[in-house]
Amino acid sequence: MGIATKTDGNKIIISVTGRFDFSVQSDFRLAYESAASSSHFVINFATADYMDSSALGMLLLLRDFAGGESANVELANCGEEIRNILEISNFGKLFSIS
Repeated sequence: MGIATKTDGNKIIISVTGRFDFSVQSDFRLAYESAASSSHFVINFATADYMDSSALGMLLLLRDFAGGESANVELANCGEEIRNILEISNFGKLFSIS
């Protein structure tokens, strides 16, 4: 359970395992703050099974860190439950979701 980070060139891949909630806030912030803000960020939800409103806030903070409107942040491998939360929250307008 938690956050794992991998670098692939200019791409920072942050994998979320289990619950994406306030309990991983510090680890999630450290994962992206240690990278250059001009990086391409991919948040991998392949092994995530839960997301709450604090996770949505963390994604917005990452987007701001990565450049706001010009940010390159992809939310990848979203399961049905997480995809539904992102769609209801209109995050498809702010992020690339796959």
